[in-house]
Amino acid sequence: MDVLTDRINDVVVAKARGSVDGTNATEFEKALSAAVSENDRAMVIDLEQLSHISSAGLRIILLIAKAMRRHDGKLAMCSPQAPIREMFHISGFDKIIPVHGSRAAALDSLGS
Repeated sequence: MDVLTDRINDVVVAKARGSVDGTNATEFEKALSAAVSENDRAMVIDLEQLSHISSAGLRIILLIAKAMRRHDGKLAMCSPQAPIREMFHISGFDKIIPVHGSRAAALDSLGS
């Protein structure tokens, strides 16, 4: 698992690759947390190259969402592969954090 970060306008984009589970969830959290500062108001987590995410990984995304909200920020996710998108839907996770089909749609939803 690794996370590559970029900035598009005022939005932090974190592209997760590989698999996130209990063995590397802490690394995942550190990478996402390091990507944003208290001044950042929007983040997109791009899941296009993520092959698997466990409940430990979902917990990390929720923690990041809460941290963003504490600073009046927004979080969106985009481009999950079909099994991950289905897991988000079944678990109701997509009702908590918006999941978009493309990076462009996620950026548009955040006003970028």
